Amino acid sequence: MSFTAFSKDFTANMFTSVENQFITKYLPQADGDAVRVYLYGLYLCQVAGDFDAATCAKLLKLSEEKLLEIFSFWEECDLVRILSRTPLFVEYLPVNAAVGRPKSIRPEKYAAFNRELYQILQRAKKDFTPLEMQHIIEFLENNPMEQEAFLLVAEYCAKKDGEKLSCAHILNKAAKLVRENKLTYEKVQADLADYHLREKELSRLFFVLGIARKPQENDYTLLEKWAALGMEDGAILACAQTLGHGTLATLDALVTELYEKNVKNEHDAREYLARRKEEADAVYLVAKRLGIKIGNPRPFCEEYAEKWLEHGYDAESLSLLASLAMKLSYGFSEFDALLDDLYAQGIVDVESVRGYCASRNRELRLLQKIQTACGVIRKTQSALDMIGTWRSWNFSDAMILEAAKRASGATAPLPYMNKLLSEWKREGILSPEAIPEQTHTAQQKDYKSEATLSADARTERERWYSARRNAAIARAEQIAARAQRDEAFSRAENAIKKGEIELAKAEVFAPDTLPEIRARLARAKKARAEALGRLGLTDADFVPRYACPKCSDTGFLPDGTICDCYDHR
Repeated sequence: MSFTAFSKDFTANMFTSVENQFITKYLPQADGDAVRVYLYGLYLCQVAGDFDAATCAKLLKLSEEKLLEIFSFWEECDLVRILSRTPLFVEYLPVNAAVGRPKSIRPEKYAAFNRELYQILQRAKKDFTPLEMQHIIEFLENNPMEQEAFLLVAEYCAKKDGEKLSCAHILNKAAKLVRENKLTYEKVQADLADYHLREKELSRLFFVLGIARKPQENDYTLLEKWAALGMEDGAILACAQTLGHGTLATLDALVTELYEKNVKNEHDAREYLARRKEEADAVYLVAKRLGIKIGNPRPFCEEYAEKWLEHGYDAESLSLLASLAMKLSYGFSEFDALLDDLYAQGIVDVESVRGYCASRNRELRLLQKIQTACGVIRKTQSALDMIGTWRSWNFSDAMILEAAKRASGATAPLPYMNKLLSEWKREGILSPEAIPEQTHTAQQKDYKSEATLSADARTERERWYSARRNAAIARAEQIAARAQRDEAFSRAENAIKKGEIELAKAEVFAPDTLPEIRARLARAKKARAEALGRLGLTDADFVPRYACPKCSDTGFLPDGTICDCYDHR
């Protein structure tokens, strides 16, 4: 390394020499970007310091790929030597030693071709640079495709892209045809005619799916994939019509689902998709009634809804049963078990389901009265079955409630009621007036062991907590009922529930509609908030206000330990 160097000021005032042969021999046949890159690289050869390819490309407003492409062009001209591509390192060679020459367009061979290509570009209102024209000629020189065949490709791309036409698109399309050994005018014409037919098919699918853009080259690969799977065009169109709005990706997922079910023709596809929609609607209907939010309904369709529909349950019967199940705090698995039980009993048609639900609702109302008399009793299927059994013993509601009153101090009210009623049944006592003043059962009830007394004290405590808790819940329910009577609030509340279900559906089937649904949901939430403000309410008013917020009026904390209020009631 020399012991001397130019200062920065000196370097800034130096000159970059360009050989005249470069100007006369190479510059006229190179485009502006190629000349800029060559001159700037020549300048950098004289400037000490770190200056990588990325910095150079950014300064010249080019991509690194374009920079490498241009230096490759100059390497073919023997003006530079690329010593490394990653990272890029270029060695400049003297122009007077260069034996290469830019591959210029041969007028005698490509005169007619150039005229035709320029006409195509003029119709597309597009102009290619000399370097791009040179790339096209190099392609024809290096590949056996006929000039007329290449012009067909250019014409196709120009009609397809218009002012967005690019040299890269034409070359990529031509290269694909070369790989498929379609080199002659006739073969290229046949291939492009097939593309035109498939373009109509794609355009139709785009219209159905609400896709505004024009079909792109890679979109055709999906058509080829579906054709390879043996899917009929009518089946694919049926899938698009089912989606309504969506993307090619969602359409591909649905077509693949049909293929996996061995559904390939249009008739079978429409039957399958109609059944699929019916199953999804059943899942959303039941989920709404049960108060469960779901995203993708397909797992629920396969596990539950398909069986429900096969058993003969329709939308009305499912709605009635789901409303009943909601009162019992059922989820999907418990609801499914209920339907299995009803199916085994032959309760399937709407009339029998309506009768079953009416009977169960009467039993629920009676159970609520029993709860008032006895204390905490869970709403379960077994509790309702027990009430049904007592009614089958010809006991009236008055007799059942009389038993409930007498069981109010019992540790387990329902078993105690069952014992009383079975005793009355055996003795033929069917009215409250016929009950003796004191029966053997009552005497047994009067005698209590220490353990029983302790249990009864616990029961009394639970009844006390239950009364406080039910009072808080009742206040919240009264406020909710008051809000529901307001038309604006009720309308907004229903719109929010409907919007949340639509949002869950759209996340799976129509992502394009999500912004619109979210906007409607936001408007509904705003209207609900305004209605609450007018009513002087907040969302907190709908939540029960328990006397003891720590245990929610149960006497026990979430971890199972006794609350501080337990011994101070």
